[in-house]
Amino acid sequence: MKITRLETIFVRPRWLFLKVHTDEGIVGLGEPIVEGRAQTVAAAVHEIGRYLIGQDPRRIEHHWQAIYRGQFYRGGPVLCSAISGIEQALWDITGKWLGQPVYRLLGGAVRDKIRMYGWVGGETYGDYIESARVSASHGFTALKVGLFGAVRIVDTPAVAEEIVRRFADVRAAVGPHVDVGIDFHGRVSPAMAVRLARMLEPYHPMFIEEPVLPENVDALVTVARSTTIPIATGERLFTKWGFREVLEKQAAVILQPDLSHAGGILECKKIAAMAECYYAGIAPHCPLGPIALAACLQLDACTPNFLVQEHVTTGAGYLKRPFVLEQGHIALPEGPGLGIELDEEALADKYDDGSWETPRLWHDDGSVADW
Repeated sequence: MKITRLETIFVRPRWLFLKVHTDEGIVGLGEPIVEGRAQTVAAAVHEIGRYLIGQDPRRIEHHWQAIYRGQFYRGGPVLCSAISGIEQALWDITGKWLGQPVYRLLGGAVRDKIRMYGWVGGETYGDYIESARVSASHGFTALKVGLFGAVRIVDTPAVAEEIVRRFADVRAAVGPHVDVGIDFHGRVSPAMAVRLARMLEPYHPMFIEEPVLPENVDALVTVARSTTIPIATGERLFTKWGFREVLEKQAAVILQPDLSHAGGILECKKIAAMAECYYAGIAPHCPLGPIALAACLQLDACTPNFLVQEHVTTGAGYLKRPFVLEQGHIALPEGPGLGIELDEEALADKYDDGSWETPRLWHDDGSVADW
């Protein structure tokens, strides 16, 4: 079997789908994307395609090594996201060729269903609280909330109290039997993160995600050692090398590799295995499309230290058979490869040019805030 063509497709709202075609008619699906840089990643995919065309798609590890290590420059969001989507597609091809889901090729299932968490959102504060109640009533045992707006390096008591009040109201709305994580999104300085964590402790967050930006692991350690709340990070880290220092310094106990950024399915399996040595769990990051989610579910099914899976779509309007959420869980996928098939007819009105850009956030004095 040989790879004949790599086809990239820009899809609303901000996604990039990949089809890897072969001379035997098997087509593999992947989702290589950096949010707000879809056109850049698509160009990288096609550059890598110059190496892949004519190759056997089933030599997944070999091709990963050749693409990642075979050039002088390696790593970073663009190159790692390109290789991630390609790697997903190669696993999809291999699973289809063997007639087996990917997780069976990676050791087999270690659970019967996959726990998902829902995002809490809404246009108004009332909608926000109602969103939490509805998610809990639908059987979700885990939710995640986010911060509102920019936070200065040292901000006022009013800002801190408002963040805590919103979280406390969600906790009151869903009760003690539902886990609720809070995403700081890297918008908060270490000093403010320590202050906020102490104020949030009485409400028992499941985790604080990205309390500070990931560039400085020592700053993350400072926050982790200041609180009893579990710290989560990883959506902006790439490959096993990006997670090494976080684990060695015990800066986080929940790793959140993104299978469309961190190197793909097998690389994230390796990251999860590293985390096992430090008694850490994984909760894969996935604010992306249905192909990325399908890849995550394959990893979740076969990973012992999996905790919970993020998602923003079930694939309705994109997949012929969307994923079904039942009591906050998705059943183990049974189809070959990634177990999905694109609904080409439904996709026809969702194509775009890949020009979506990440919103920018500003402080009230006009200076740039971390988004």
